[in-house]
Amino acid sequence: MVHSKANADQWHDDCRDDCHDDCHDNGFDDGYNNGYNNGYNNRGNLHLRHLRGRPQLRVLLALLILLVATSGTHRLTELERIHARGKLVMLTINGATTYYLGPNGDAGFEYDLAQRFANFIGVPLEVLSLPSVDALLPGLARRQGDFVAANLSRTGERLFQVRFGPIYETVQPVVVYRRGSRRPRELEDLNEGRLAIIGGTSYETFLEPLRERYGLEWETRDSASIEDLFQAVSDEEIDYTIVDSNILDLNRRYFPSVRPAFEIESEQSLAWAARLGNDDTLVQKMREFFALPRTRIALDGIRERYFSHVEDYEPVGTFTFMQQMRQRLPDVRPLLEQAEQVTGLDWRLLAAVSYQESHWDPSAVSRTGVRGLMMLTIPTARQLGIEDRNDPQQSVLGGARYLQSMIDRLPDRIEWPDRLWLALAAYNIGLGHLEDARILTERRDGNPDRWVDVRENLPLLTQKRWFSQTRFGYARGYEAANYVEKIRTFYEILVWMDGRDHPLLAQSEPEPADPPQEREPAAAGNAGVAVNVEPLEL
Repeated sequence: MVHSKANADQWHDDCRDDCHDDCHDNGFDDGYNNGYNNGYNNRGNLHLRHLRGRPQLRVLLALLILLVATSGTHRLTELERIHARGKLVMLTINGATTYYLGPNGDAGFEYDLAQRFANFIGVPLEVLSLPSVDALLPGLARRQGDFVAANLSRTGERLFQVRFGPIYETVQPVVVYRRGSRRPRELEDLNEGRLAIIGGTSYETFLEPLRERYGLEWETRDSASIEDLFQAVSDEEIDYTIVDSNILDLNRRYFPSVRPAFEIESEQSLAWAARLGNDDTLVQKMREFFALPRTRIALDGIRERYFSHVEDYEPVGTFTFMQQMRQRLPDVRPLLEQAEQVTGLDWRLLAAVSYQESHWDPSAVSRTGVRGLMMLTIPTARQLGIEDRNDPQQSVLGGARYLQSMIDRLPDRIEWPDRLWLALAAYNIGLGHLEDARILTERRDGNPDRWVDVRENLPLLTQKRWFSQTRFGYARGYEAANYVEKIRTFYEILVWMDGRDHPLLAQSEPEPADPPQEREPAAAGNAGVAVNVEPLEL
């Protein structure tokens, strides 16, 4: 509003009089405020000339202006918020390539990488697993977490929603089908079957332009996990799905009927995502982290752990098993028999376990860092008081004690041999995940104390529909089921050979190792001897 000079002077005089009267009656602060508000509200804009000769009012006004100018304008940056909170929160989904609770604790490609990033920033990592892919970006916008690490593709559409960090991996989308069915060779062939994809992925954006060109139709499953779709292909519920090549590589072992059909030409770049805005401090820290030489080295190690198939300790058939019986078992057998004396567990059972774990190679090291004849982790070895996992005697005795502890911790009502098979599954997958599988078995009208029933339900721990109902979440249940069945096979072969004095078991005894501290002999039957092992963190 523009006032004439006469009006302005009149407003100044009235305002000064009002302020003077109120200051006199009510004290400086209240009077000034009341008078100022009265004059201002009644007449319009305040003219600074009314402050002449009033240094106290001028100082007060300057302070008020400074307060208004500085209050609320300095907000913490994203990085400062993280340090003030004392933790970095990662948003992800439960799955083999992202995050899951393994037998040895938190695991997953994204988790391992994010853990190193949190260490780089200098705060602990906290993981928030959301129910589906399409919940990730809305959760980020609602500040449920600081960034998304979930095998997320960097697409043009998402660039308008989030700020991406550096690209750390490139993958190729792959169409998969069921072994034994007709293999599709190109996108047009997908019209001959049922195609389903996960909602919230980049595949929807990719497929949409192809709908009219090829007449493609597909089903979008918003609440499904990739393991659910693999299972649907295996069960012939659907004919095809589309996954990233790294996800297929990791899961083919657990879904043997799933096969790659052909690659889709558009390569996908994977990157972490932070909130879109003027503040790029967190993304800048990501750039610094990924530029480090040690990060590139760590990435290679993580890829090796989760995606490499070079080190494969799965059995390769009866021929190899018998060959190793001839070449390696003679050196290991005395250690197995000593462990039998301490724990009461059949040495032939321990031989089957150690073959499945390491092929009786004392120097074996797996992709996940476990090592030795019995493939013990660092936490388990520490818990058992083992100083050197590579020492054959310590490894065998430690593995036997650990297996015995799994047997002892199962409910007393479970009978032998179901008790043993369930304990072996716990040895592989963890007691917590085994308990989840037993609960699911009972919910599905099975007997949670019978191995044959639990074995059928262990694979459900890879399917979102089921693992979302459990306490410990996703786990590689197929692996545990196969693990136990292979040990049973080896055990039966050894028992059969030993009972017939098979030449492969007729051996000259090597020099025995120093005997371990003996305990009371095992009680009659197959229940074993209790071992004092502290409860494991699951």
